[in-house]
Amino acid sequence: MKIIGLLLAVFLLLAVGVSAQDTGSSTTAASTAKTEKRKSRGQAFRPTKTQIKSGQQALIDAKLLTGEATGKYTDETREAIRSYQKANDLDVNGKFDKATLEKMNIPLTDHQLGKTSEKKADTGSSARDGQKRPAPFRATAEQIKAAQTILVGEKLFAGSVDGKFTDAFRSGIGEYQNAKGLKETKTLNASTLDKMGIALTDEQKANVEAWKAYNESKKD
Repeated sequence: MKIIGLLLAVFLLLAVGVSAQDTGSSTTAASTAKTEKRKSRGQAFRPTKTQIKSGQQALIDAKLLTGEATGKYTDETREAIRSYQKANDLDVNGKFDKATLEKMNIPLTDHQLGKTSEKKADTGSSARDGQKRPAPFRATAEQIKAAQTILVGEKLFAGSVDGKFTDAFRSGIGEYQNAKGLKETKTLNASTLDKMGIALTDEQKANVEAWKAYNESKKD
């Protein structure tokens, strides 16, 4: 009987130990799952206020949103984003996600691109939030031809209307800019095209907004 009692006691101790181990394993697994879930949430893409503002302006220019670009999410903004995403074969989620910002030519920060802070100086981004330097503004061949036609009409250019930049054409642009009170750059920038009444493409409008956002990020 004593032997049987000892065996039962040993069995009970082993059972308690196994139960405690299973409970500990379950607790550890649950804790690990929660940690991974928090990490996953932490890695969610988050647009900056400047990017939201630029995105709203792009939607306003595309006639998908009315009002002003405030940099704040609204129900109207989310609905306009969905319309834009649907028209451009993007994931329709109503958010300024990475793919949507890239489609709008809105620069991403180095952090959003997964770059380290040491590379910020090389990419020309601002020290404050890693704003990437936008691409230079470029006029299309059709816009160049339209500008050449205008300069010919104002007797500021005597060359061919061929959509090509020449020294004579640049000189004519400079004279036009001086005459219209614009900064003389001798390039067909957005302000010069606007003064000439030549419409910008959606991509160029996004580029202009990107430059505004970049210059604002360099302040302070």
